Amino acid sequence: MSGALSRASAVAVLGAGTMGAGIARVAAGAGHRVLLFDTVADVIEGALSELRARLGRSVERGKIAATEADRIHASIAPVEDLADLAGAGLVVEAIVEDLGVKRDVFRRLEAIVAPDAILATNTSSLSVTAIAAGLDHPERVVGMHFFNPAPVMPLVEIVSGAATDRGVAATVYQTASAWGKSPVHCASTPGFIVNRVARPYYSEALRLLQEGVGDEATIDAVLSEAGGFRMGPFTLMDLVGLDVNLAVSTSVYEQTYHDARFAPNVLQQAKVDAGHLGRKSGRGWYRSDVPPPPPATVTPGVAVSVVRLGLDLGHAEGLVERFEAAGLAVERDDSVAGLEIGAALVIPTDGRSAAEVAPEHSDKEVLVLDLVPDWQSAERVAVTGSRNLPEDTLATVAATLGAAGLAVTRVADVPAVIVMRTIAQLVSVAADAAMAGVASPEDIDLAMRLGTNYPAGPFEWADQIGVDRIVAVVDRLRSFYGEERYRCAGWLRRAWLEGVPLRSLATETVAHGRGETRIEATRDND
Repeated sequence: MSGALSRASAVAVLGAGTMGAGIARVAAGAGHRVLLFDTVADVIEGALSELRARLGRSVERGKIAATEADRIHASIAPVEDLADLAGAGLVVEAIVEDLGVKRDVFRRLEAIVAPDAILATNTSSLSVTAIAAGLDHPERVVGMHFFNPAPVMPLVEIVSGAATDRGVAATVYQTASAWGKSPVHCASTPGFIVNRVARPYYSEALRLLQEGVGDEATIDAVLSEAGGFRMGPFTLMDLVGLDVNLAVSTSVYEQTYHDARFAPNVLQQAKVDAGHLGRKSGRGWYRSDVPPPPPATVTPGVAVSVVRLGLDLGHAEGLVERFEAAGLAVERDDSVAGLEIGAALVIPTDGRSAAEVAPEHSDKEVLVLDLVPDWQSAERVAVTGSRNLPEDTLATVAATLGAAGLAVTRVADVPAVIVMRTIAQLVSVAADAAMAGVASPEDIDLAMRLGTNYPAGPFEWADQIGVDRIVAVVDRLRSFYGEERYRCAGWLRRAWLEGVPLRSLATETVAHGRGETRIEATRDND
């Protein structure tokens, strides 16, 4: 079996809820006849009515022609019984996330469809291996995980269970591509790619809130305006639903036998217990009836006219161009450890807190500067300093950085500030996923950019920031907190010790035969 599913083959979709209806629209839009089944007839009727309305809006906006809208709607046929799906070449299940229910449905389907029909599940959290277990032909069961809304989101995770045939995975991959999607291969492991690797984006934000480092709006602003993330973690949790986000975190945590890196947070549990679920309930981390509070921003004082810089600014080197574009004089001096702005010495974070760095520079007021991955687009920077840092010193730094177009947020003094610790943890968890054979570095990067709208993939960040810096940050976080959640991924440390790019270890692993049914298989079928 190879190549995409023929457009002459019918596609069956089980479940006419939001995801099922969206998948049906995608398949119909690609030219397939779609059979839509749900146990509740009114749900199908409602889905088709909503589809007609959505297609009408797309016509009004000029996105599709009226004739195409009519064709898509006419291509989706409601069916009343599972037996009516006998002629489908591909069945995509999108029903309740209950393992027992899914197993029962697939057992019934196996006796109905043709021997060469593919059975796909849109599960976002359950094991494809477990869903297929007990079937006569588990090799034709595969995960086809769309992201909501399915017609809009480009990513589809193609998930291979332990018994999934390579040809089946390849066909579903090519079919998703033919449907205009960007598929990635992955193994059936907790959270697959996106829901596994994305956990630190939420967990670090929750830890920072828990420690009083900043409030929700400030943490959101730093990660979006300095880190380049499209949406801050608290805003994103409100959009997705705090209950949904917590359920995913809990599922990954439990399925990884309580791996500390994926542990849920009590603050989020308390919100869910209170019924504060986000936008759908009118209140989550923010309230829907009032504007969000402004992020903490330092009031500028008087800027200096000359900034003295060390010869090696590390990840802050891109700041020089912004100073020069703003007309500030820049002087290089190898005796300066970072950026000297008036009485302040601003040092790019290496994972240590300001309290740890300050004793090395007792003649200066020390501030630690957070990571900014893209200085050209950044609108804000975060700094941390000692409790007794003079306000006028901080105001001078804010004015000078403000002259370069950057708002300054001061947060409580913690290791690796906000952006650096978040990205370091994302890289470490991604490296661990690749090491475990979940997916290739290329597919992990693609999945995180398309599935979460991250500005870069974790392996791209590792290349940009440097494996040595990432390892140092993770190690210092673990030393400071003494917790397993900050343990460094084995591949990440290996790459640092051997002085090689992080992604190169995947190629080496495949070359030596490991990952035969995972990484090697997925790349061969691209």
